[in-house]
Amino acid sequence: MTSTVTATAKVPCTIVTGFLGAGKTSLLRHVLTNAEGRRLAVIVNEFGDVGIDGEILKGCGVAACPEDNIVELANGCLCCTVADDFIPALEGLLAKAEPPEHILIETSGLALPKPLVKAFNWPAIASRVTVDGVITVVDGAATAAGRFADDLEALARQRAADPSLEHDNPLEEVFEDQLLSADLVILNKADLLTGDDEARVRAEIAHTVPRAVKVVTTREGVVDPTVLLGLGAAAESDLDARPSHHDAEGEHDHDDFDTFVVEISEQGDAEAVIARLKAAAEAHDILRIKGFLAVAGKPLRLLVQGVGARFQQQFERPFRPGETRGGRLVVIGQKGFDRDAVTAAILG
Repeated sequence: MTSTVTATAKVPCTIVTGFLGAGKTSLLRHVLTNAEGRRLAVIVNEFGDVGIDGEILKGCGVAACPEDNIVELANGCLCCTVADDFIPALEGLLAKAEPPEHILIETSGLALPKPLVKAFNWPAIASRVTVDGVITVVDGAATAAGRFADDLEALARQRAADPSLEHDNPLEEVFEDQLLSADLVILNKADLLTGDDEARVRAEIAHTVPRAVKVVTTREGVVDPTVLLGLGAAAESDLDARPSHHDAEGEHDHDDFDTFVVEISEQGDAEAVIARLKAAAEAHDILRIKGFLAVAGKPLRLLVQGVGARFQQQFERPFRPGETRGGRLVVIGQKGFDRDAVTAAILG
């Protein structure tokens, strides 16, 4: 990639959206480590108050995106905190002596991208930045398994029993809103799909998105950055082509979802912990578990990523001098799950 930004040009920004665990952070990490000299910055948003994704990105250690160019906005959703959090973060990056040539924005997995795209029309930043493109990352395996679709037979039975029933599926709405804003769809985790699965997921994407949008299949978020950056979409000027379930609402909330943190002491058997996490996720229909563990006898901390009952783990970076050898796990689920029962299941 070569730099094309001049002193008077708008700085291009790429919004990376997608549901919890789709692979957004993996995608960004690959972009950062393959920047080819372009100065990048990242704004990463977490639904909860613990910044796991920002920690992962800061661990890249690449000159193109130093740690002070990675801004973490936790405990909220960018689509709801534009004035308080997003605009100041963007202005801070643009004010640097060497401002970024391209800014990557990772939304939380529960964020609606359209309000964020709209924010680029705010007078404070409208002349300085543009949305180069909205990249929607789709978890192919979760979509193929019907994670975001209704059980139509069960819904029909409920409506037959109660004709006045007002039904909405918060997972499906978020998933569809993220697709409806897309300029490019990344169908991730393709290694977990059969040919028939991939065909069904592609058909579902095509059915949801009302315009022609290219779908790129990948695994572990590995995509040539030139495919992602430089789309020139100017999405903030193309809002009508990006319908949303919430267009008629003045504002929205995330009351359908809840999150909390489990503190966990150093563990002697990492596999036993992973087994407990899988069991807890299945028993309580947890959407996402992510965080770090300390394993006895291991100098590196263990990064744990769970989507539903599917888990991956890898040793990441060494514990820093003075850093407590303990673990923190962020748990995200639909409102109403039993925090005490989930915590007890994880801690064993």
